[in-house]
Amino acid sequence: MLRQALMGAAAIAAFALPATAETVAVTHARILTAGPAGEIAQGTLVLRDGKIVAVGANVAVPAGARVIDAAGGVVTPGFFATDSVLGAQEVGSLGSDLRVSNPALGAAMDVQYGLNPASTLIPVARLGGLTSAIVMPHASGGGGEADEGDEMTSGGAPDSDPSHALFAGQAAVVTLGQGPDILAKAKVAMVVPFGQAGAKIAGGARGAEFVAFKAALQDVRDYARNKAGYDKGESRALSLSKADLEALIPVVQGRMPIIAEVHRAADILAVLKLAKEENLKVILNGAEEGWMVAADIAKAGVPVLVYPLSDRSVSFEQLGSTLDNAGRLAAAGVVVAIESDDGGHRARETRYDAGNAVSHGMAYAAALAAVTINPAKIFGVADRTGSIEPGKDADVVIWTGDPFEPLSQASAIFVRGVQQPMTSRQLELRDRYKDLNRALPPAYSH
Repeated sequence: MLRQALMGAAAIAAFALPATAETVAVTHARILTAGPAGEIAQGTLVLRDGKIVAVGANVAVPAGARVIDAAGGVVTPGFFATDSVLGAQEVGSLGSDLRVSNPALGAAMDVQYGLNPASTLIPVARLGGLTSAIVMPHASGGGGEADEGDEMTSGGAPDSDPSHALFAGQAAVVTLGQGPDILAKAKVAMVVPFGQAGAKIAGGARGAEFVAFKAALQDVRDYARNKAGYDKGESRALSLSKADLEALIPVVQGRMPIIAEVHRAADILAVLKLAKEENLKVILNGAEEGWMVAADIAKAGVPVLVYPLSDRSVSFEQLGSTLDNAGRLAAAGVVVAIESDDGGHRARETRYDAGNAVSHGMAYAAALAAVTINPAKIFGVADRTGSIEPGKDADVVIWTGDPFEPLSQASAIFVRGVQQPMTSRQLELRDRYKDLNRALPPAYSH
């Protein structure tokens, strides 16, 4: 009984199967589709069997549909939490399922196997209009920022076997609706730290990481050409385990992008050059000085994941941080996806971050795309979600006003056509104890 009470009703409910999808018509709404239809000043949206079936100014309400009158409110696609820990971390001080320090595993680390649909962070994020998330592993060894509670070697010393630590592992797309299975798409990208973090892993110098990275890719190519010889012990010695070699084949074949965690303008240019030389698909993550080389990023056709409120230098590689970064990148033609500060407890603030980007020069339509269709395109799920278009999953949020304004609130949230509960463990605890005059539960009476 005690364990069940501690889990909370919200966590237990996450294992319940969703209600059967139904036909719903949302009327009298300002619809921001983030798709070809653009903005519909006053229209109707029809959802049926988990899909969007119609949207427009003159759409008829189907017979028998449940009608939700938006009363002039705003309807948007569900937002994405990019560079998220949702479903993979609960309490930072207790670690997470996003980082490994295993000499045999780096690239093969796959976050899909550690996802927890009962995480109490998910309902909180969902109330902020988030219906999807990109869950990304974190670098091990001597690089990057550690999760609270992670053990680090003294002085940030490099990993004892850095070859595996060059690769943090494989990211996944998750859906944030209630249900026992939140995985939407696995193996969407390979996370690789560059810059100062990558240098520490490789032994202390950026040049060392690039050499080690290129050597690892060559090992993968040689392995892919001669798997039989490798299995018979007839190939040369390779730096990575078989599991990592297998995991990296889609990368060297250009089927899986790498997420290059990079900050300094010079490092961004070096990564772009590396990607061209090695014929790799690349996504930049962080890129605080991206605005300085925005034209180069746009020319390369490389998307960027950016936290738009990053304007305080925490290291020398972020000296050029500015609140204008997201806007300048988008204006230059870069496909931008907005991420939040920590991707977990504060993932719900993604909409505020987008609003702040608008206040610092980013076009409103670009900011909306940066939390909807852009991350969907970047991570290969735009055929399912990210915009309000017939045939796509009914991941839709109804707002009382402009979703980028803090005073606006979500009044209804649909994930794959199923209306989600507007509650969380925190709200349930508030409701349980807000009446101080009522009798406490028996467990608290002694």
